[in-house]
Amino acid sequence: MKQWVLAAVMLCAGCGTTTEHNAQNAAVVGRSWINPDAGYPQSHASTLVQTDSGALLAAWFGGTHERHQDVAIYVARWADGTWQPALKVATGSDSAGNPMPTWNPVLFQSPGQPLTLFYKVGPNPREWWGMMMQSADDGATWSHPARLPDGMIGPVKNKPITTGMGAWLAPSSTEDNGQWRLHFEQSKDQGQNWTKTAEVDPGPGLDAIQPSILTYPDGRLQALARTKQGVMASTWSYDRGRNWTPLAAIDLPNPNSGTDAVTLASGLQLLVYNHSAHAPNTPGKGPRYPLNIALSRDGEHWYPALPLEAEPIKEGYGYPAVIQTDNGLVHISYTVGRKRIRHVVVDPSRLAIQLP
Repeated sequence: MKQWVLAAVMLCAGCGTTTEHNAQNAAVVGRSWINPDAGYPQSHASTLVQTDSGALLAAWFGGTHERHQDVAIYVARWADGTWQPALKVATGSDSAGNPMPTWNPVLFQSPGQPLTLFYKVGPNPREWWGMMMQSADDGATWSHPARLPDGMIGPVKNKPITTGMGAWLAPSSTEDNGQWRLHFEQSKDQGQNWTKTAEVDPGPGLDAIQPSILTYPDGRLQALARTKQGVMASTWSYDRGRNWTPLAAIDLPNPNSGTDAVTLASGLQLLVYNHSAHAPNTPGKGPRYPLNIALSRDGEHWYPALPLEAEPIKEGYGYPAVIQTDNGLVHISYTVGRKRIRHVVVDPSRLAIQLP
């Protein structure tokens, strides 16, 4: 039995103190904490992956606080019905050996290839650079970290996709000179060499970062991104990611907070996001609660389907990651109060929503 099947059974059956059940909505079949006794104050920017063998892994950055030089990348594995203790797999330093914080890990499994971990190193998002390392044993051991070519960041927060002929397409962005701009980076040789697109036209002045890529049966690609303008932004590609349309808003709010999305096996599009916009006393950002799931058929019309978290808390619920495993379950991870990482498992067939 593959590990993801065991994970689903254990989550549904109950797994001691680490698993909670949401009796208010049958779609939520499991809730747990990832590495709850971390030993450091903050955990943030989680990522999830199912490996070719069926293993479920999570990664995040943790340390004293964001930007602190002790912030490192940690990886944990789901096994025997619970999240195993985390392993520190990457730290940061500059070319002179000075310690630097790490940022925004992204786990990526390209079919038939080693598991890849992307992350960033640097003092801040304007000066960071991209790194990658690989594992041939489901994250038990990792290769020596390699820096991406100059000018390449890799996936800035959310997972790449594999396009035609096995090429990797990574959703990325920059935050230079007060401007937020999307772009995409592609590798045709499993991360050895990279090219990148031009910046996506901001359309009506949308400052956007941290895109997620969705796929459609006719070959179109869509990317959704957070913005400074209180809305979710969207851009489309009709040539496998080489060119992208100008940004436009979709019909969901965004409080200047990270999101993630996935194309389900059913063909529906699923987005995890904060359903709030700007607060009057904080122009340009708003509260990171509630945290919701929304669904769409066409990528243009979105319908809130399930609140994952609604209670107002300081720092909110942020930086979700979402994947669908081979058994059809949707796995979501996100930061709670910038302190701990929550893992929620959703059965999308139980979402009580009828899309037009």
